[in-house]
Amino acid sequence: MKCIAYIHILLIFIVFVACSDKSLNQDYPIQPVLFTDVEMDDDFWTPRMDINRTVTIPIALKHCETTGRIDNFAKAGGILQGEHIGRRYNDSDVFKVIEGASYSLHLDPNQELDAYLDGLIGKITAAQETDGYLYTVRSIDLELKTKTDREINAIGRTRWENLEHSHELYNVGHLYEAAVAHFQATGRLSLLDVAIKNADLIVSEFGPGKRSDVPGHEEIEIGLVKLYRVTRNPRYLDLAEFFINQRGDSTSRETLYGTYAQDHIRVINQTEPVGHAVRAMYLYAGMTDVAAIKKNKSYVKTLDRIWDNLVKTKMYVTGGIGSTKDGEAFGQAYNLPNRSAYCETCAAVGHALWNHRMFLLHGESKYLDILERILYNGFLSGVSISGDRFFYVNPLQDVAESERQPWFGTACCPSNVCRFMPSIAGYIYAKQQQIIYINLFIGSKADIQIKNQMVHIIQKTKYPWDGKIKINIKPQHTARFAVYIRMPGWSQNQPVPGDLYKFADTFKDEIRLWINNKHVDIKTESGFIVINRTWKTGDYIDLELPMPVRRVIAHDNVAENAGKVAIQRGPVMYCAEGVDNNGNVINSQLPAETKFSTEYMPDMLNGIVQVKAKINDHQDLTMVPYYAWAHRNKGEMVVWIKQSGEL
Repeated sequence: MKCIAYIHILLIFIVFVACSDKSLNQDYPIQPVLFTDVEMDDDFWTPRMDINRTVTIPIALKHCETTGRIDNFAKAGGILQGEHIGRRYNDSDVFKVIEGASYSLHLDPNQELDAYLDGLIGKITAAQETDGYLYTVRSIDLELKTKTDREINAIGRTRWENLEHSHELYNVGHLYEAAVAHFQATGRLSLLDVAIKNADLIVSEFGPGKRSDVPGHEEIEIGLVKLYRVTRNPRYLDLAEFFINQRGDSTSRETLYGTYAQDHIRVINQTEPVGHAVRAMYLYAGMTDVAAIKKNKSYVKTLDRIWDNLVKTKMYVTGGIGSTKDGEAFGQAYNLPNRSAYCETCAAVGHALWNHRMFLLHGESKYLDILERILYNGFLSGVSISGDRFFYVNPLQDVAESERQPWFGTACCPSNVCRFMPSIAGYIYAKQQQIIYINLFIGSKADIQIKNQMVHIIQKTKYPWDGKIKINIKPQHTARFAVYIRMPGWSQNQPVPGDLYKFADTFKDEIRLWINNKHVDIKTESGFIVINRTWKTGDYIDLELPMPVRRVIAHDNVAENAGKVAIQRGPVMYCAEGVDNNGNVINSQLPAETKFSTEYMPDMLNGIVQVKAKINDHQDLTMVPYYAWAHRNKGEMVVWIKQSGEL
């Protein structure tokens, strides 16, 4: 078996050497420091990583077993007998959980989980047809005799007959991502072989002069680029670009899917995010990948235009996106209702993926500001602190209706949590030539290759509750290079880029910086503190970010939030719950002149900073982080609070 593995690796190397396309040596100007080179050690995130590893992933795998998702692969491979169970896109949930489990395997090796994945991959391998096709619903029952007419119409009677609804290409996009993650974490090629065989089939069927259809649900574009990076096979990158270019192109396709699937006009002519929010995010993320590698300037202009429109007119203060249940979609500009906000957890994940890529492309901290806002708010609210219950929808106001669920029939959100949580390690650091970027303030250790040597970074902090960060810089040899530390927008009186949200007042306390215990002036570039000097082992940086409680107000065009404020401290948005406030918070009013107090509560909701505001001489309004709501009794919840009086 080792011999076979070596042969596969050799073949990948040969493909890499043989390909002379100039783009093979290009990628993002800034390169992320991969999760494999980062060790998490953080009071806030490490416990969540542990819960994801010990609770969320195991229960997700268990649900995949009990709901027939895993048995579908065994049935397709002839290991079991029986009908296909569940929905046509259920294969993707298994792939996403494998991706998350692979990240976790690297972060914390586990022989039992490793062996389980091997067995699961064996079933997936068996389910793959001889030419590489993999879609269990069709492989189990070629005639689809057990499906309703509606299901058959969605699946299509033949391969790729109904890509608008079938999810055939969406599913395998997640297969590719899982395969790359498993290969990176274990060094084994078992799942990567399955992915490559399938991708080769797709390449042979789709492209110029072949099939011109595109997937209704984007995702394969991201997966193809990841496969390209591992194999250096340019056909995968070219196919991702082909799918993007075909979307909305009425000159080459008879029928377009419409705005719901971002397929109404050519992508490069689109000006705003429309349609299904998750699909849009996956499209933009894949498009950013292709733009970076192929240096496609028209893509970049389009992405900049769409990002600007989203952040300035269609994003919730939590970083959530998708304002309407109808199509799980974007609404009109400034239409951001609170109680009916959809803000799907998957959309938060996709939004984070896209913003990280935009940072790698442009090097500006504003994209990381959005990423951080999503992490601590819009994404984290989607999973319970215990790791075993989930939100599909994340509203900003509730009247005792919402309750996290243990699983869903459409389980994209829990499986996305499984894979995204441990991948956060890969967003903390980045590098570019002679620059090390510190993007997120998360306790961790990293080994970063720069200037022909390894630099060891140790970051210690109690963020997001405390704004003090200590960073040790340990190069192998004394050398000059730059360290760029993100200066959060919220610390500069700007909660988000643009004017969709702003602070009601201006805070004047400054960020403070010390190097080797000596206070230094701050120099900035593109939203980063720039420290360019000769570094030696033992050098350290101390950074202090003031964290007052701030009132946030929305743009005048957001009618829903007129006369209301939201409360933010550091990167964390707050909400008021009835359980802390005699049951009624929706009608609460916050005096404009009120003062806020904060207290760290180690035994409350796994440790939070609680915020209190004086309503009158006899009453306080108690607030908790938005991500922590709905963990106690069902009741009212509100993010945007009515304000009385003038600021």
